[in-house]
Amino acid sequence: MKIEQFEDKGLAHFSYAILSECAREIVLIDPARNPQQYYDYAQANDARIVAVIETHPHADFVSSHLEIAQATGAAIRVSKLLGADYVHEAFDEGDAFTMGKLTFRALNTPGHSPDSLSIVLEREGKDVAVFTGDTLFIGDVGRPDLREKTGNLTAQREELARQMYHSLREQLMPLAADVLVYPAHGAGSLCGKALSGANSSSIGAEKAGNPMLRPLSEEDFVKELLANQPFIPKYFGYDVALNKAGAPNYALSVQQVTRLAPGTALQAGAVVVDTRPEAEFKKGHVEGAINIQQGGKFETWLGSIVGPEEPFYLIAADESTREDLIQKTAKIGYEPLVKGALVGTPATEATMPVLDVNQFRRHPEQYTIVDIRSATEHHDEPIFAGSLNIPLPELRERAPEIPTTKPVVVHCAGGYRSAAGSSIVASALPGTEVLDLSEAVKSFQPATAAH
Repeated sequence: MKIEQFEDKGLAHFSYAILSECAREIVLIDPARNPQQYYDYAQANDARIVAVIETHPHADFVSSHLEIAQATGAAIRVSKLLGADYVHEAFDEGDAFTMGKLTFRALNTPGHSPDSLSIVLEREGKDVAVFTGDTLFIGDVGRPDLREKTGNLTAQREELARQMYHSLREQLMPLAADVLVYPAHGAGSLCGKALSGANSSSIGAEKAGNPMLRPLSEEDFVKELLANQPFIPKYFGYDVALNKAGAPNYALSVQQVTRLAPGTALQAGAVVVDTRPEAEFKKGHVEGAINIQQGGKFETWLGSIVGPEEPFYLIAADESTREDLIQKTAKIGYEPLVKGALVGTPATEATMPVLDVNQFRRHPEQYTIVDIRSATEHHDEPIFAGSLNIPLPELRERAPEIPTTKPVVVHCAGGYRSAAGSSIVASALPGTEVLDLSEAVKSFQPATAAH
């Protein structure tokens, strides 16, 4: 037996291939959008993919389960509660199947979603691993607030938090201490709030070190779980629905994105996502463009700033970057929204001034300072006393709240988000001087200035 973990760092996503060496067969769990890596793994091991298990309809990425099933003949196994629109086999409490000397057993573990599964892997009658999806993470548990308005089954966050309490304590914690824990996400995922950087653990280690598994009353657990969860990106509900239906073929869908020639005129009023480095963007860009740079968590920020109902143009610095960005866009199912992808910029009439950091440092009171970090970051790690906090995912809707009597300085924690934020504010407040503190924010001590 081999357990192969595949990691997508951009989405902090883990997927798995479990290989039965005697049967030369593979079961996949929670596969990513691009299925090629799993086909390559199967070929390298002279094995065939016989089943794909989805622990739940994912909110943060698009799965290739349907495409893989259509290409290989593999069975898709999901909870009947998911209400899947594709051909599948129900896989719920009491259900199991074998592959060589391996047995896969379903546990219903609602909490992150009403239809969440965990899959126990047995070898010759002994539990050796559990694939916990978004129920149990390393050092944390899944958030319970994503299924209030989307999916086949919906539930309020308080109800799901209570279900999570019981799933952990009645389904997962009773497993043997040496059972390995393989979650669907690691540090950086928005499906939890305090995930560890580790990529696997054990039931014993989690019972000893995971704060959400310590002795807690149900009421205390619910209160703690609901507190300070991260924002919910605009695309999350869209991806739940797409995964419930099954996504189209990845390679074909990426191929169908329109590539535009450099200098092509763009439709007036359309959303333009300019991914070039912020220094280049500030020297000239399309009026109203949003500067979401290629680096960082591009997929997450694209789906947090641009809604799934908004077609957009995609601008890249060069052709290889354009192709990379189209593929990243497809990870969240946004590739059909791309009106056209092109290299360079078709216009340079819009520019942004560069902040004189020394002048700002001496006289911060002469500026309106907008902190676009999360409310939790703003509260726990204040940088400028009296700054206005509007988190980046809310900025397009709330930018008119910003006073325009002084020049506006936008900042985040390290500079990546403020490039996007300052471009949004500049577009929303024409005639106002909008400045990006960028990476210089790192040189300021907490709460060093007031205005």
